[in-house]
Amino acid sequence: MYFRRSRRAIVGLLSVAALFGVTALSGCTSSDAESGTKITLGYSAWPGWFPWAVAEQQGLFAQNGVDVELKWFDSYTDSIAALSSGAIDANSQTLNDTLSAVSGGAQLRVVLTNDNSTGNDQIIAREGITSVADLKGKKVAVEQGTVDHYLLLLALEEANLTEDDIQLVPMLTDAAAAAFVGGDVDAVGVFAPFTTTALERPGSQAIATSAEFPGAIPDHLVTSDKLVNDRPDDVQKLVNTWFDTIAWIKDNRDAANKIMAERGGVSVEDYESYDAGTTIFTRQQNLDAFTPGTTPKQLNFQADKIADFILGTGLAKERPEIDGLFVDKFVKAATE
Repeated sequence: MYFRRSRRAIVGLLSVAALFGVTALSGCTSSDAESGTKITLGYSAWPGWFPWAVAEQQGLFAQNGVDVELKWFDSYTDSIAALSSGAIDANSQTLNDTLSAVSGGAQLRVVLTNDNSTGNDQIIAREGITSVADLKGKKVAVEQGTVDHYLLLLALEEANLTEDDIQLVPMLTDAAAAAFVGGDVDAVGVFAPFTTTALERPGSQAIATSAEFPGAIPDHLVTSDKLVNDRPDDVQKLVNTWFDTIAWIKDNRDAANKIMAERGGVSVEDYESYDAGTTIFTRQQNLDAFTPGTTPKQLNFQADKIADFILGTGLAKERPEIDGLFVDKFVKAATE
């Protein structure tokens, strides 16, 4: 098995490893990110990261005693490059992209699992295609190197097919969704909210989703190694704020959904439809994920699978170093 915006307006035809190798090793840093007391935290369009907008609006960072500048990125790729270069202190990103960055030389640490994708990443096909096996010989648009590319490979493998059995059409995620709606391709790999766009094509349907591959697409709060080493108390406050935010959302669902839908640029109704497809992790689920093991719910297991994926697709020339990547002390110290 090979082994998560946009979340993933990610690499296009550019090698992620090459991008990260340049940014991470260039020595280019931001004085704000390194010298001030403020922490700059990046995030972009994915339902599992929109709770950060709730934390900002409800003053939960301040309540936890941490000064945070929440920075929105229209381009997910830019947010990854910003963290790898030191321009921001922390970012919301997938395990795929974190491992690609580490392979390129970035010094990063995973300190929290925000969520797992449990249906919001989908392979959507036109009318007449009812299974992944039906994709043989068909045109499938997907953004290369993204978690949806990974999902496509997982689904093909389960159907006893490989990427060579389809006509892969590499496109940025938003363009891929538009091309599918326009009838230019037979199927598309996309994530929410672009799933909503793709399903506007009459007769279209999801033929595979991330719900079928538990644990395969985890999303994280990732920080620089420097932040963890130099300011562990502030990292702890960030993690505490996350769990406080999830608790606030649970108690104020309507108000929270309004904030998150606005940040995502979708209706509240559409946002609510994404709920089951993104499983926000509890503290216990974090502890389970950070515990080393040999099951799909554990991060070290998924990291090995993802490493196979990024090496096999040419996104990395060297296998990323996993030892020390996952730092569990912050979720262990957090209360919920």
